[in-house]
Amino acid sequence: MESNKKIILFDGVCNLCNGFIQFVIKHDATDVFRYASLQSDIGQQLVSERGIDTKTIDSVVLIEPGIAYYIKSDAALQIGKQLKGYRTFSKVLNLIPSGLRNFVYDLIAQYRYAWFGKNDQCMIPTPELKSKFLDS
Repeated sequence: MESNKKIILFDGVCNLCNGFIQFVIKHDATDVFRYASLQSDIGQQLVSERGIDTKTIDSVVLIEPGIAYYIKSDAALQIGKQLKGYRTFSKVLNLIPSGLRNFVYDLIAQYRYAWFGKNDQCMIPTPELKSKFLDS
């Protein structure tokens, strides 16, 4: 594992989450991120090391180098701050109180399978992207 990379953990069977990861990969011009599904062994290890309860957090987690991490809307906004063309948008959304942001985030997370669908298995990266995924 590259120690200077930020790691995005995501629900590997969620179509919305997979689309989000594809979006991040496309806009990660400086190659800041690496990826792993929450369902993978490495994903489970990383959340366990940080004491994150995947029964309450089952969507996106951003792990900074070291032990620091972000969850829910904070994770999404921290990711956005690293993406060219989305830094200002993320900073503006960060002005909204986290309680309100997380209410909306939790609502979308609760219905994400119904609205966007679910796969039977985790996303399999293309050969070109395989090196960006920790569990492939």
